[in-house]
Amino acid sequence: MAIIDELEKRKRGVTDAPVLDVILRRWSPRAFDAKTVSDSDLTTLFSAAAWAASSFNEQPWRFLVGRKGDETWTRIFNALTPANQGWTKAAPVLYVALANKNFSHNGSANRVAVHDVGAACATLSLQATALGLHTHGMAGFDPQVLRDSFGIPDDFDPISCWALGYLGDPETLPEKYRKSELEPRTRKPLEAFVFKEWGQAFQL
Repeated sequence: MAIIDELEKRKRGVTDAPVLDVILRRWSPRAFDAKTVSDSDLTTLFSAAAWAASSFNEQPWRFLVGRKGDETWTRIFNALTPANQGWTKAAPVLYVALANKNFSHNGSANRVAVHDVGAACATLSLQATALGLHTHGMAGFDPQVLRDSFGIPDDFDPISCWALGYLGDPETLPEKYRKSELEPRTRKPLEAFVFKEWGQAFQL
């Protein structure tokens, strides 16, 4: 579809630095097409997540994955806020990222577990972009609903919920989301977050 190609161009990140194209093309749409994501692509995506860096190589991430129409997808969907349910209903795949709060080698608290799960999710998202897919992470969900629905052990925490699929037509979205779906993306300048001293920009 011409509108999809145009939207991908509009959403591509703009930078003067030589950043990898797959990073600049990664973005988080809300409009998803109903097209099925293949088993081979899902295998590739979660294999990419497996190779993210983690403290002590703990690999604290776990994923609950559902395809639209199956019980797992429905239970994840039911844990989302109504606002997120409004646009995820078309997503062919929903998944939850969870973190093991403790190290397996000694049982001590892993204070960077959430960081490492985030790294796995970012790696997965970049692999999705390389395959022509998109992801959209969500904080708007009820962790207790997920815990009760899936029998999640106490030493694991649900961190984020995700929609995955091919880009869809923004016109299918609830009206309140259409404008942001079509707008170009921006980022803070480096001096706003790369410091030499606190609040003092590192000179690049």
